[in-house]
Amino acid sequence: MATATISTTENHYEGMFLLDSGKFAANPESYSNHIVELLEKAGATVVAHRPWQDGKLAYEVVGHRKGLHYLSYFRMDGSRLTGLARSVKLSDQVIRHLVIKHPPVLFDAMVAALDGGESAAAATETETRPTKKDDGATKSDNKNDAAKNDAAKTATDGDGSGGEDENDGEDK
Repeated sequence: MATATISTTENHYEGMFLLDSGKFAANPESYSNHIVELLEKAGATVVAHRPWQDGKLAYEVVGHRKGLHYLSYFRMDGSRLTGLARSVKLSDQVIRHLVIKHPPVLFDAMVAALDGGESAAAATETETRPTKKDDGATKSDNKNDAAKNDAAKTATDGDGSGGEDENDGEDK
């Protein structure tokens, strides 16, 4: 008699949990432990977690105008997501949640950034900041201005070969 083996592959997930920011501030360790406990009961292996953003929500969610977004990165079998969703919906501490599946490369980068905390965020910010020229304008500003001027010339005479520039100081 042949035995069937069930192959379970763990997927990489990012979970965002919306919590009541006032209650979280009163007892942050309890809320953090609750999120990890929910994940572990569903069969997840929590890799990293931390509070992310606390502030006013874009719209009212279940009577809450403020909230705290709590990020967690975990591995688990995809078939267990339904159980996790059920547990989270039954929890009084979680207002809403969202779980996203990531490819391993992105998952590892996100975990590294989350573990790096402020130093990783500062390094990313300095790498993506545009360089300044001597006149105080950034390179991206100059490119946008050139594109706007070309569009204005084309719009005024139709062929882009002349016409009046909208920045020449004359009122029309």
